Amino acid sequence: MTKKKRYELAIEWFETNMPEVRSELAYNSPFELIVAVILSAQCTDKRVNMTTPRIFMHYPDAASMAAAKEEELFELVKSISYPNAKTRHLIGMAQMLIDRFDGKVPSDIDDLMSLPGVGRKTANVVASIVYDKPVIAVDTHVFRVSHRMGLSDGKTPEAVSFELEKNIPVEKRATAHHWLILHGRYVCTARNPKCSDCGLQQCCRYYSLSSRTEL
Repeated sequence: MTKKKRYELAIEWFETNMPEVRSELAYNSPFELIVAVILSAQCTDKRVNMTTPRIFMHYPDAASMAAAKEEELFELVKSISYPNAKTRHLIGMAQMLIDRFDGKVPSDIDDLMSLPGVGRKTANVVASIVYDKPVIAVDTHVFRVSHRMGLSDGKTPEAVSFELEKNIPVEKRATAHHWLILHGRYVCTARNPKCSDCGLQQCCRYYSLSSRTEL
């Protein structure tokens, strides 16, 4: 099967079976989203959602977080992975929002990546969700699903993102990120993927190769 055909079949299946998807992170503003995404690195969305309500109660916007004392914010962040670094990143990010962007989360990818704690993945997540930018953030789930399905053989998240964006129509890219991440989180899991329950068997390279091996 050609890669083009894999994309066509995958997009068709997702549109039919997952027509409405959104981030599982809980947020009520662009600022809350960028905080949640920074915290979500190497951490589950469930844990982040358990932690952010208290953070947002004390620091609801960039101005309040920019003025936060590191030791006080740390107490709210400490249940998250890498709490020391993330505490510093959050305060630095908020301070830069105040100093350079009038307290608002920018829409430009390069501007987002200039913020402490914000790499390309985080920038793409925020840009696609908040500003509907036609970019695809590649985390471990998206990277794994893309490789298994045969959508990309890129060696880095950036290479995979480039190939996904090349083959997925502009108007579908923001949604495609959620398709892939949720599929990787609940079906195409890192260990013991649920291939027998997967509706994408017909266009999945991993399933095709596994079936031949079993024969």
